Parts: sequence; C-alpha cells; structure tokens
Amino acid sequence: MPSKFLIVNAVLFLFCFSMMSQNGDTKKNIQNPLKTADTIEVRDPIDPLSPAKAAFYSAVLPGLGQAYNKKYWKIPLVYGALGTGIYFYVTNKKDYDRYRDAYKRRLAGFSDDEFNGRVTLDGLQRAQKFYRKNKEVALLVTIGIYALNIIDANVDAHLLQYNVDENLTLSPHFKFNEIDRKSNLGLTLNFKF
Repeated sequence: MPSKFLIVNAVLFLFCFSMMSQNGDTKKNIQNPLKTADTIEVRDPIDPLSPAKAAFYSAVLPGLGQAYNKKYWKIPLVYGALGTGIYFYVTNKKDYDRYRDAYKRRLAGFSDDEFNGRVTLDGLQRAQKFYRKNKEVALLVTIGIYALNIIDANVDAHLLQYNVDENLTLSPHFKFNEIDRKSNLGLTLNFKF
C-alpha cells in the first residue's frame, strides 16, 4: 500500500512540475500577445452609388463610364466595336436598298436597273432577304455591344471598390509529411485582423 502511495505522489509531483515548466515556457515565448500596427492605412471610403453612376454615364455616352472609372484604355475598344457594328449595319442597308429598288423597278416593268441581265427577279428577292437578315444581325450586335459597354462600366466600378489586401490571402501550402515520407499540397486561407 505504501508503494502505491509513493508512486501516486511521485506522479503528481512530476505532473505539477511539468505544468509549472510549461507555463513558464509560454510566458517566455509570448512577450507581447497583442501586436499593434506601426502604421495605420487610410483607405478611400466606399461610394455605393459609384457603379450606378458609371453605368448611367456609359448609357448617356458610350465610353464615359470607362472614363469615370479611369480605365481610359477601354474607350477606343468601345468605340471601335460600336463603329464596326454601325459600319456593317450601314453597308448591309445600302446593299438591301439597292436590291430592293432594282426589284421594285423590275416589277414596275422597267429593265434599266444596275443588275439587268446579271440577276433574275428571284435572285433580287434572295439578295433582299440576305441583306435584310445581315442588317438586322448587325443592329442586334451593335445593341449588344452598347449594353456590354454599360455592364462593363458597372462591373468595373464594383471591382474598384473590392478589397484586395495582403491580410486576406489565399496561398499555396506545401508540407512534407515526416511519417510516411510523402509531400502534401494544399491551400491555406488566412484572415488577419
């Protein structure tokens, strides 16, 4: 019985001693648990109406929303795309009008149109359908580019207010597993407040 008593007391003594040594080690390692930043970073305030303003400006004048967002390099792209759509619309409209006028003159009994002898009456109808379809597609593409201009200005204004900070990081993590001698890959998501 006394040997059990001595063993229990020895274990308790060692347990208390180890607890005191661990407590002392943690106090030495943690000198200042609260770290304060040396500098305070001042950020621009977030304007919730900024995306709406950019979209409105782009709707009024294409490219103006991109200028509002200070993305000046996008303005030539917007005008180039809109200009291309308008060019194809105007070109197809002119060709449609040429074939339509020639078709109307043929129906009226005249044979002095520019396509006389080269294109039949049925060919004039097919050409009208072809150019009318191309004209409508060019108009739809131009309207789509105009809408895309507005959407781009809105989304870009939203992204300018997005917080891209080193305190919010997603970084790859590589760790060598010492137990089975294999490497482990993963991602770590760090939030620092």
